[in-house]
Amino acid sequence: MPLDTSDRGTPLLEMRNMRKSFGGIHAVEDVSINLWPGEVVGILGHNGAGKSVLMKMLSGAYPRDAGQILINGQEAHIENPRDARKYNIETIYQTLALADNLDAASNLFLGRELVTPLGLVNDAKMEAETRKIMNRLNPNFQRFHTPVSGLSGGQRQSVAISRAVYFNAKILIMDEPTAALGVEETAMVARLIDELKAQGLGILLIDHDIHQVKALCDRASVMKNGKLVGTVRVNEVTEDDILGMIILGKNPETGVE
Repeated sequence: MPLDTSDRGTPLLEMRNMRKSFGGIHAVEDVSINLWPGEVVGILGHNGAGKSVLMKMLSGAYPRDAGQILINGQEAHIENPRDARKYNIETIYQTLALADNLDAASNLFLGRELVTPLGLVNDAKMEAETRKIMNRLNPNFQRFHTPVSGLSGGQRQSVAISRAVYFNAKILIMDEPTAALGVEETAMVARLIDELKAQGLGILLIDHDIHQVKALCDRASVMKNGKLVGTVRVNEVTEDDILGMIILGKNPETGVE
């Protein structure tokens, strides 16, 4: 039985009947998911399940073969990453796409630098804006003049997330945000995600770690062989249920494989 979400109004995001093939391989086949403001939905599956391809269609990295994307109930035309940004969709890749030799402010405004009336880069203004957004998201962050290569993993995540939020992200795609982080750093990222939820962002979280999905997500959508196995509320299923969806393609709510 599918989840009843009819009482929640219009989703922030709907992806309907998405399809993508590479040659004769159906990477994504007739997949539909949705996302509400202030919600985290985990996208799970083995390597090759199709989760990254699905997210790349949303981010504009891959054109879709078929399907609809709706933002706040209105059809969105996303053909490239620039289109995705127009709809306030931002992606934080596992590599974070940060310039290691630059500090937090220079990374936050990389390619979108603030300038003075004379056309010079306004370093003071960029630092002030970075301090403001960091104070909202990670008040403990103090290393504003350190190249990001010298920051911890959680601090680097803070910089990448702050960049997305500063430029008005409403839908955030996060690729394994706690991979290779220690316990404290993982807790920091969890606090960041809670703050983003409180601000009404919708987050799609690609992950392999079922423990993290249970800890961070409201719902989980599991893919296998390009198809959607099902979407479940994480507080209503066990880790073994989710594992069964990933490995066996078995939906715990229907028992269907």
